[in-house]
Amino acid sequence: MMKRKLIVASIWPLMSTTLLSTAYAAEQPHVLMVLSSYGKQVDGKTTQPGFEFDELSKAYQVFNDNGIKITLASPEGGQPLADEYNKEKSYNQAFLNDPQAMSALTDTVKLASLQGQSFDGVFIVGGKGPMFDLHKDTELQRLIRDIYEQQGVVGAVCHGPAALVDVTLSNGEYLVDGKRVNGFTNLEEDAFGKKWRPQFEFLLEDKLKERGGQFEQDGLMLNQVTIDGRLITGQNPFSTADTAAAMAKAMGVDDVKEPAYKDDQSVKLAELMFTDKAAAKAEFKQSPQSYDVQMLAMIGVYQAKYAKTQLQLHNAIELMTFAQSQFNHPMIELTIAQAYVRQNDFAQARSRLLEAQKTYPDNAKIKAMLATL
Repeated sequence: MMKRKLIVASIWPLMSTTLLSTAYAAEQPHVLMVLSSYGKQVDGKTTQPGFEFDELSKAYQVFNDNGIKITLASPEGGQPLADEYNKEKSYNQAFLNDPQAMSALTDTVKLASLQGQSFDGVFIVGGKGPMFDLHKDTELQRLIRDIYEQQGVVGAVCHGPAALVDVTLSNGEYLVDGKRVNGFTNLEEDAFGKKWRPQFEFLLEDKLKERGGQFEQDGLMLNQVTIDGRLITGQNPFSTADTAAAMAKAMGVDDVKEPAYKDDQSVKLAELMFTDKAAAKAEFKQSPQSYDVQMLAMIGVYQAKYAKTQLQLHNAIELMTFAQSQFNHPMIELTIAQAYVRQNDFAQARSRLLEAQKTYPDNAKIKAMLATL
């Protein structure tokens, strides 16, 4: 009898560990990450756009870091083509050096082989490809509907929300009808979408509105995540990590871990600059290595170029002037001067150009603009 008690006592720790592991596995959320299969290359040139690798790698890392099981899938299965991307970015390096992630990417699961009840959430990766294949993929529409109606979470970023525009629920209503939603905006298409936009069947912002979505947006290439219950959408690539983190929280993860990427942090610093310049400068001073100053300057340049109000122009000038103190370029000087001209402040524009000419005495564009003032 004593011997039996000893045997039971010796195997109980193993049994309890196994039971705990089984319980954890049963509770581990499972997300389906969907990539476009549209991308194609001929002789090394992209003839059809694919998915956005930055968005895949950022979201994958967020889900993986938070203990979420991940399945990569695409309409055709196999290895889909990514658009051109920077392999040196930290998040892309992390994905490329992860054998499990790369194995999943080289052999994505075919959407038609999957069932919605297997997943707690679905995340649609952006890129231009979804505007050509994912928006009309009926198998994906089935999966999104089933996951959503079983109380799962639906997320998408950038052009990924194209996959949502024709998803209907069992009651016949569009998934996005009456819900707050966002995605790559018409303004962002004007600024960055010239190559493939003429081939689109629709503009994403317009179609989401047409389907009854209440479209929300931040400024050009700024961070915007819209959460409407279990529908979570991000505006552009810089919204990816926050969108994935919001999904992780909605799938039941407590104390969500989110990596801090330099480009995302730079976008957030630019946004802070627009609302509290002193706080933004203090944050930068505390940790300058966390930000990409050249990127801050380019955000300012694009904000100025597409500004529709005097306030937006003012904010752009403030951001460019701040970035200029750390990184300078003739284009920044010219853009600041042009912004002052749009504000009818010709004296300030001329003053800036005269100062810039000392640094760039041979710049023809600076000379030409000075001649007009």
